[in-house]
Amino acid sequence: MNKESKIFVAGHNGMVGSAIVLNLTAKTYTNLVFASREQYDLRKQSDVTRFFDTEQPEYVVLAAGKVGGIVANNTYRADFIYDNIMIQNNVIHESYRHGVKKLLFLGSSCIYPKNSPQPISESDLLTSTLEYTNEPYAIAKIAGIKMCESYNLQYGTNFISVMPTNLYGFRDNFDLERSHVLPALIRKMHLAQSLMNNDWENIHTDIQKNPILELNTNSTKETIQEVLSKYGIFPNKVELWGSGKPRREFMHASDLADACVFLLEQLDFSSILQAEYDIQNPTFPLTTPNIINTHINIGVGHDYSIRELAEMLQSIIGYQGKIHWDTSKPDGTLQKLLNVNKLHNYGWKAQTDFKNGLQEVYHDYVS
Repeated sequence: MNKESKIFVAGHNGMVGSAIVLNLTAKTYTNLVFASREQYDLRKQSDVTRFFDTEQPEYVVLAAGKVGGIVANNTYRADFIYDNIMIQNNVIHESYRHGVKKLLFLGSSCIYPKNSPQPISESDLLTSTLEYTNEPYAIAKIAGIKMCESYNLQYGTNFISVMPTNLYGFRDNFDLERSHVLPALIRKMHLAQSLMNNDWENIHTDIQKNPILELNTNSTKETIQEVLSKYGIFPNKVELWGSGKPRREFMHASDLADACVFLLEQLDFSSILQAEYDIQNPTFPLTTPNIINTHINIGVGHDYSIRELAEMLQSIIGYQGKIHWDTSKPDGTLQKLLNVNKLHNYGWKAQTDFKNGLQEVYHDYVS
């Protein structure tokens, strides 16, 4: 991959895609192309075909997709499986059809079974039952992994799949219904502290930046407090789902972006075949031996309990109220720590200190 190679970043406006764009730009890659939602719906094959026919990208980063937290995953199950499968199918197939030199597909650590041994290795895929609340999203991402793997084995394509751990960073989704745990905690504590301080200017600014469906600029203080209470936000406390015991690994999106660009630059599917199966000169279709789990975990290698995360954010935000754990709500998977030995063996490790990363993200959120 040279600095003038045409690189298509699908999902360039999202947290992950924008971080990858920044990383590529910082490394002086000058020929990046994007598919704006106004012109191209990646769920529609005709739109994706038209984009590839027009732009003829040499490299593709597939970071586009529908994402969300436990509530959104469990509520909009059809949307999560349909949207993600359609986007993947179209972009991966057109990458094959147009002879793309390399595609990087981004999945998620939720692809692994609910009760996987910890830390979770790539070989644990499809060994047991998935977590029910995000099963449709997980199945879609598993389909993407297997699609890349299958195209590689049948057609000799160069498609790499990576499975990131839980992410945080700039341009995260702070929607109270659809966000992941970390941005949800940041926003809940920020708003609760604003209520404690009777800082209505701050509250109105927050709602304008990140609209809440039931509220608008004319909403009264009483209405705002009533709506926020539905999300567990009160003047003297925040209510959080579950027990706080589940453990999660968190990675800054800038670290993920650096890992992705490293793999784009350094790793081919032929290298994986050579390193993991001792196959030197493959011919395709490649039918033996049984080649599976060629994807790569991307993470930091250690985790925190949700309770620890909440306490860290409480200190960073300066939230002075109480945290109430609603144990009537589900915890989800109790632990999801990735084994990142394969990634380390390929020569990459995460660099961002977690607490410093949290401080940066909160500062960016309030500013």
